[in-house]
Amino acid sequence: MSRSTAVPANAPALELVDVVKSYGGGRGIVLDHASLTVAPGEFVVLVGPSGGGKSTSLHLIAALDHSTAGTIRVHGRDLGHVHRLDRYRRQEIGLVFQLHNLLPHLDAQQNVEIVMLGTRLRRHLRRERAHALLEQLGLGAQAHVRPPELSGGERQRIAVARALANRPQLVLADEPTGSLDEESGAVVIELLRACCTNGGAVLAVSHDPRLTGAADRVVRLAHGRMTTVDTTATTR
Repeated sequence: MSRSTAVPANAPALELVDVVKSYGGGRGIVLDHASLTVAPGEFVVLVGPSGGGKSTSLHLIAALDHSTAGTIRVHGRDLGHVHRLDRYRRQEIGLVFQLHNLLPHLDAQQNVEIVMLGTRLRRHLRRERAHALLEQLGLGAQAHVRPPELSGGERQRIAVARALANRPQLVLADEPTGSLDEESGAVVIELLRACCTNGGAVLAVSHDPRLTGAADRVVRLAHGRMTTVDTTATTR
């Protein structure tokens, strides 16, 4: 999968069709014929009880894990038929991990720049793009500080910058504002909304009311199924 491959006309940004994920020979079912469609330009937040499969869903879409059954399509392409999953993860999606997954021996800017290696961007453009994102997230002064020396909120913002570095058409974010104060959280939400404004889509896992309030749609995952919920009611 690459950007040069034609995207089917009118294809959803993301489709999960009857996806099943089970462990232990079917004894533990996390997803039970779960289905979800996310349109281009849509900001969707996935909520539900802890341990209910929200993070697992993101891992399946990111091709970091494999479903037991069902189909996952990103921009009309079945992930089961994608052979260069490393290229898919680098070029097609942006990932914000709950535990950040930053490289401790690289500084903040290098952690953002590294995902742009292998693209056509020249080194100075990679550097400028990384620095601009860190500045937007209030981390310009920490650009050359390594993650172990930074707070949890600062590491979280670096993870967001890294996810957005390649201007992905689909962002998968696991609790992207969970440890952020009001101001920093608002900036992250603004950047995620900007992805949708530019034709991308966002699927975020969160219980943060700031994020659910900014979403176009809130989807609840419970008992292995996904259902859109009334956003005027509680989403927890």
